Amino acid sequence: MSKKTVKYTDGDIGKFKIIDDFLPAPHELVKKSETVKITLSLSRESIDFFKDQADKLKVPYQRMIRALVDDYAEKHSSHH
Repeated sequence: MSKKTVKYTDGDIGKFKIIDDFLPAPHELVKKSETVKITLSLSRESIDFFKDQADKLKVPYQRMIRALVDDYAEKHSSHH
């Protein structure tokens, strides 16, 4: 399989403006929060759902469950 190089030489690009870098640095993308290991029993249906979704997204299912609980707690917390 060969890769073709595409050259964009025809046409006018138009006006452009250079903007400041607004994206966070890579180290700012990693959430650092204290975690506590617990034992939690969930229904087979719930675990199967999260495992299926996690497989599709190629992420750990525990991370999805943790994000769900964190979002719920944040939305219903009196601290925000």
